[in-house]
Amino acid sequence: MLFVTNRRLAEGRHSAAGRAVAFDLACSEPSTSLFFCRRHGPGQYEELLSPRFFDRLRHSPRGQILLYVHGFNCQPEPQIFPAALELQRLCDQLAPNAIEVVPLVWPCDGDFGVVLDYWDDQSSAEISGIVMARMIGKFLDWRDRAREPGPCLKHVNILAHSMGNKLLRAALARWRADYGAAPALFRSIFMVAADVANECLERGRSGEVIAAAARNLVVYHAADDLALRSSKVANLRNKVVSRRLGHTGPERLELTPANVVAIDCDAVNHERDRLGHTYFLGDATGAPGAVLRHIVDTLLSGRVCGLAEGARRLILHPVTQRASLAVA
Repeated sequence: MLFVTNRRLAEGRHSAAGRAVAFDLACSEPSTSLFFCRRHGPGQYEELLSPRFFDRLRHSPRGQILLYVHGFNCQPEPQIFPAALELQRLCDQLAPNAIEVVPLVWPCDGDFGVVLDYWDDQSSAEISGIVMARMIGKFLDWRDRAREPGPCLKHVNILAHSMGNKLLRAALARWRADYGAAPALFRSIFMVAADVANECLERGRSGEVIAAAARNLVVYHAADDLALRSSKVANLRNKVVSRRLGHTGPERLELTPANVVAIDCDAVNHERDRLGHTYFLGDATGAPGAVLRHIVDTLLSGRVCGLAEGARRLILHPVTQRASLAVA
């Protein structure tokens, strides 16, 4: 599995193609360096450098690239890579040989307790977003260079989970600050259980740039996401009062750009576990969940599936993915 990281490596920051690397798990400070790597197995990583990394992507038979940004309080092997591998397996089950999952690994604390690391990880996500803005530039350069031997037909998409959405927002905001506009890179952006303020996508707000960077911006939310309640507690302790996008969806959908769609996952977010937070993967039986089925259908079609003409809201239901539509 290919991956990109700004976690500090035990071997230091001086890159070399083919070197074996390991994460410095004792250090959770974001690095200003980007490392383009491949995972061969648990704890077995090879640095490729960006040319070899993008060459492998170009020659992959899979036409859809899905960048996966994990949430907070996650470590590489116990959480991040197993989740990415499950995501790849389930995507292959739904659409064989169509989607390539590429995790973006950013540094999180690994102490005990969900709330304990929350504030530190917020800072890490914001700083990592600034670093990851350079990765967006490398993807754009690769797409342009890939036109030389022939047209590049691959679509780049991104799935950001929980606090990973802070990183996404920071990366795109930095890009816009540097270049004056959002990068025209992503076909679809999926914000799942987003731990950002629920008004941030409105025009003139900090997250408006996310909508500007994609054809489709799909927000998956669930009012009974128990993990986001910890986010609310942590923010209140730090005197930040705002409902989370992953709880309510956009506060005023009519004030967001027209390509923003809200998907109510209340009926399906507990298919996997009692917290109802990691609902973009499989259900309790290991089968693809309703949210992932919706994501894959959207990836393949290039349009948000299940929406009636003029609708911007959708309610997902278990198993059959029956949808209740509402025009907003």
